[in-house]
Amino acid sequence: MRGDFLAEAGSRWYKRLMAKDAYLSPSEVDAAQRRRLEAMQLQAIEGNPLSAEQVAMFEMFEREAWPHARRRAHILARVIPLAAE
Repeated sequence: MRGDFLAEAGSRWYKRLMAKDAYLSPSEVDAAQRRRLEAMQLQAIEGNPLSAEQVAMFEMFEREAWPHARRRAHILARVIPLAAE
């Protein structure tokens, strides 16, 4: 029962967040891209490189100038169902 309520509340929050018209400025997108490229290099050094699918997802975030909160919500929406399995 409680899980259903939390899932529904999370879904409503995610839909509101996805509907917002807030986007990053070009300079914010550039900064996010620099951070991503640096993080990708560190991940590769540690032997845990990003998959092509993960790289494509982050490139889409940058291309569409998604704000950071929307990016987190998108990632969590993909990860939480996997954790429940």
